[in-house]
Amino acid sequence: MAAGGVAPPPPPTSPRWRRTATLLPSTEGRKMAGGTEPRPAPELEQVVEALELLLRPPAGPGERDGGAEPGPEGALRPETLRSNAAALEERLRRAPGWAALRGLRHAVLSRAPALAAGAADEAEPGWATACGLLALLLCLKERLTALAAIPAAARGVGAAPPPSADTLSVAQGRSVGRALRAAVGLGLVPYLPPGVGQRPGLPAPCPLPPATRGARLHTATAALAELAEHPALGGPLLARHLGLLLAGLCLLGHGPAAHSQGVSEAEQMRCRETLQQVLDRVYQPLAVRELLVLQGRPKQSPPSPGEETKPSLVRAPAWLRRLCGQLLSERLMRPNGVQAVVRGIMEGTGAGGAGAEAAAVDWRKCDMVAKILASCPQQCLSLEDYYQLVCPQILDLLHIQDKLTARQFQRVATTTLLTMAKEHPQLAEKHLLQPLLAPLLRCSETAELAVEDLSAGTVLVTEAELGSCVEDVLKVYVVGNDSSSLVLGSLQSVLGVVFSLYSFAKQNVSYLRSPCQEILLWFLEKSEREASLAVLEGFAGLNSSVCALHPRCQFRVGSEGGATIAVEETISDEDEALYQKVSSEQCRVENLVELLSHCQKSGLAGDFFIQCLKALTYVAAEDEEASNLAAVPGGSLLELEQYHTAQRRKLLVLQLVATLCESVSDTIFTDIVQVEEFVAATLQRACVSPAQGPGAAAETQTLAMAMGLVAAMLGGAVQLQSGDFAVLKRLVPLLEELSRTYPEPLTQELATDLRIAICTHGAFSPETVGAAADSVLGKKTGMGAQHPAGTPSGAPSPGGGRAPPRHSLSAPRERSEEQNVSHEPGTVGPTPSPCANSPAPAGLQELLVSAYDPQPPSRAAALRCLASLITQRDPEALQLQEKLLQVFLENMQHEDAFVYLSAIQGVALLSSEYPEKILPVLLARYGCPVQGTEDTVATVTRMKLGEVLMRVTWALGDMVFKHREPLIQAFLRGARDPDSTLRASSLSNLGELCQRLGFQLGSIVQEVTSCLTAIAKTDPEAEVRRAAVHVVVLLLRGLSDKATEVLQDVLRDLYRLLKHVVVAEPDGATVLHAQLALEELDTVMRRVLFPPQTLEKKIVVLP
Repeated sequence: MAAGGVAPPPPPTSPRWRRTATLLPSTEGRKMAGGTEPRPAPELEQVVEALELLLRPPAGPGERDGGAEPGPEGALRPETLRSNAAALEERLRRAPGWAALRGLRHAVLSRAPALAAGAADEAEPGWATACGLLALLLCLKERLTALAAIPAAARGVGAAPPPSADTLSVAQGRSVGRALRAAVGLGLVPYLPPGVGQRPGLPAPCPLPPATRGARLHTATAALAELAEHPALGGPLLARHLGLLLAGLCLLGHGPAAHSQGVSEAEQMRCRETLQQVLDRVYQPLAVRELLVLQGRPKQSPPSPGEETKPSLVRAPAWLRRLCGQLLSERLMRPNGVQAVVRGIMEGTGAGGAGAEAAAVDWRKCDMVAKILASCPQQCLSLEDYYQLVCPQILDLLHIQDKLTARQFQRVATTTLLTMAKEHPQLAEKHLLQPLLAPLLRCSETAELAVEDLSAGTVLVTEAELGSCVEDVLKVYVVGNDSSSLVLGSLQSVLGVVFSLYSFAKQNVSYLRSPCQEILLWFLEKSEREASLAVLEGFAGLNSSVCALHPRCQFRVGSEGGATIAVEETISDEDEALYQKVSSEQCRVENLVELLSHCQKSGLAGDFFIQCLKALTYVAAEDEEASNLAAVPGGSLLELEQYHTAQRRKLLVLQLVATLCESVSDTIFTDIVQVEEFVAATLQRACVSPAQGPGAAAETQTLAMAMGLVAAMLGGAVQLQSGDFAVLKRLVPLLEELSRTYPEPLTQELATDLRIAICTHGAFSPETVGAAADSVLGKKTGMGAQHPAGTPSGAPSPGGGRAPPRHSLSAPRERSEEQNVSHEPGTVGPTPSPCANSPAPAGLQELLVSAYDPQPPSRAAALRCLASLITQRDPEALQLQEKLLQVFLENMQHEDAFVYLSAIQGVALLSSEYPEKILPVLLARYGCPVQGTEDTVATVTRMKLGEVLMRVTWALGDMVFKHREPLIQAFLRGARDPDSTLRASSLSNLGELCQRLGFQLGSIVQEVTSCLTAIAKTDPEAEVRRAAVHVVVLLLRGLSDKATEVLQDVLRDLYRLLKHVVVAEPDGATVLHAQLALEELDTVMRRVLFPPQTLEKKIVVLP
């Protein structure tokens, strides 16, 4: 449109805006000086229309409405801007009803002379347009402020509250947003120097004198800051242009003097105050993100491949980087500043959205945030003050409930905590680890509890507090997975309480069981082996390496599946108190053994078992001396208490060893070293305290088992290397002492022979060593001859298998059991040896004879071996396929399920290998039963043949299409058999076959449908009708989306049949099958009629 032309009509105004305008009194407004009458206020529509008129795009061809983004205003050329300004002035002077807006605009410009001078500058249309837009936006702000003071109109009962008078409509908000973008793009961006808020693609700074640039930048920034004070205008302004506004305020308030020429000291001070006000008012994560963008990257990295063509970013100047760092530190030091910094950095990577999980995996960004939080800013007076301020906020990050952001925040919190623990251990322990573990430390036995001041039942730790503490420990320690000494030491201080909680959770239904177990196992895995063993002894009560639960505290079941810790009630009955103590110790030992069952692979369970055996040795050595001391009548109370403590420890050791022997499996030892230590502990105990008294038999048996274990290893149960013999040589001194001091001659002789065998590396192995090995490997006679001692562990065993790998102590028992099955005379079960390898013809003949053995196990084993020969495609067996088929078919009539199922498997395997030859025979037998058999037997045989045919169908897969018609015809004939059971079986097989064929059914579907319809309506047996309807279900389920294509000729008949069954069928199960079929049909038709909507992005390359 040419300048001075007729402006387009204003956009239609909704009735509510008209109603709002009519509510304004005609005399509203500010009173002028001298007591004159107030001027009438302009309408909101007029201000918005003036903004649109000032930004109206040209009407010439080839130009588009590109908006007024903060960048090159290519769509609004200088001549367009001039013509729009002239049109606005013409409208303000001559249009009826615009006098109020003209007066308000004049008042605004009179208060801002710089804006008035800029708006009248015709030499630079861009700056003039920016000033005009800012003036109109200030008019809009004053008008919105006046409208906000009007009381809201009353609303009717049940009606929605009317919008406030200063609410902008959607169209008006869009116009205001466009005006703000244009004001920022034309009035602020061109006057920012490179590196200060500039983004790739923004226009270069205008070549103006520094004083002019500074004055214009201050004018635009001051107007925008004033607009940001109003909610309706500050929202879109700060949400989209906060970075540029901050850049202008930073440049004017803190920038070099060269960029602030033309700006007074008072104005610079106001800019600094405004900067702080804006930063305090906006959403803090947004402020952090914009400050990080202003700060820029610390160093320009070389472009990666494929990014050379992208515009490069100008590095921010040093003063701006320092200023942004100070402002970011101030954000961090504010209340909830840690969460604001984390959100400001992480929200750009998807926090709170679909990409949060992917961002949580980006550990590098989490580590960067952790390093920022762990570093004390320069503004902080002391490091401890900083830790005291931010550490509670870091712990609060662990409790974020939003599932989308929880993983990110937890990872940042964990990494920050561990980083602080490495850099400043003492401060981290004081301000992070101790508050984290406070609920557990509060109730440990080292805590100073004034129990006399607390009544019984007083809750010390609530359920929510305890559950949150355990989850935090799991996140920080287990998920963080830092095994430093500080972390492990802090966790060890509460391990006793965690183990008590684990024992409590094992006895009750609680979600705390799994996290407690993971915490305990993580500590035992990450700690040194000596520390782990000491902690396990502390759990058992053998030492004080861990702080247990306070004796006056007890766990109670929580209402939400957790637990609480309360003051225990005093038990007055001594017997009850003793019972509670004994039962708690028994439960503690059992839970400890249960925990050790998860540590067998690492070898910790074996080491702990050996340590308990060593403690048992000391118990045996001290028994006599302790009893003598107890018999002395003049002992002091202290000595008596020490005696009772020692006795209690001995009982605990005995109980622990007994529970370990009962509960831990025979794979507790993982290497030769642990076996040697176990045997050494047993030999040491035998040397110190020979078997005497009532426990002599058990001690002797234990010693014999240990020595037999060494003999078994020397005899070949485990393949020993030269290093293993070096370990076994540690037993030589003990064996020598045992051979001299043990009272039993046979044990002395065995100890001597074992010592000789170890020293000669097994080259000389007396008969006693072999006998001892046989006593461990098995108790059967002749075991030594059947399994020579020199057989290596990797040699083939008599059963055709391979021996287990070395160092597996469960191997001797398994192998001995296998030998017992294979070689013991008189064994009833069949031997697996004939089918271990492809047998000779004589062996095959033996299998054929065994297939008619009167004993069902032998017959079934022979049939299984014949089936395996077919699977292996043994040439001798395949030459006798007709004979094998006859054997299988005859055994199918056997009444034993194991026999006839083995025969069915053999026939199915043979038919899948040679379907052309075998299937016709099976179909013939299925259609015509064997002559001379009873009807019941013939029916059962035909049902078994149907099972064979279905297995062949599954094995053939898509190749079953070739045999489609004979199979369907056979099942259709079976569906007309007089026996109802066979009819139901045939229909079931027909349904499976139709489901397998799918779209390959073809025209034969007509016959199938007719048969199903007749049977479902007329068959007298309910199970047959039920099977017929089930065939329809399988047919629809197998065809799925193809049902409308394959069954298009019979789909209506099937639907009518199903509706008839639902209405007229008396059998409930049949009706249920029909309803299922109707649901399948409904699902298929819905997918056909209403296909799912998929969002696809199509890229079309135009010629």
